[in-house]
Amino acid sequence: MSGFFTIDSIQAFLEARRDAHARLRCGPNEHLTVNDLREMKIQSQDIVGKFYSVLADPVYRSRRLAFVVASSLARMQLVRALGSRSAECFTDPLAAEQWLFEDLIAHRAAVAAAR
Repeated sequence: MSGFFTIDSIQAFLEARRDAHARLRCGPNEHLTVNDLREMKIQSQDIVGKFYSVLADPVYRSRRLAFVVASSLARMQLVRALGSRSAECFTDPLAAEQWLFEDLIAHRAAVAAAR
């Protein structure tokens, strides 16, 4: 995600998210999400409020949600938009992906050890 968002661009994002979720092969809320916000500009309070609503929608809630951010100000806006939603923030995309998959890797290791 990059640049400044408008109400129209958030609507386009919601449509793209709906389409992407329709193609998922896992069950509801079992997917993992990493969202790279390093190119996103600081948003208006109205847009931060809209993202709060986007992130609060339980239909699209990820099992694990990671964000990659570049600036501390963008991170502060993200924390406001997250509300009580559980997510982790990273500056390194690889660290975000490793965190997303760590429980899956641990589970597979436990299954393999039990064989």
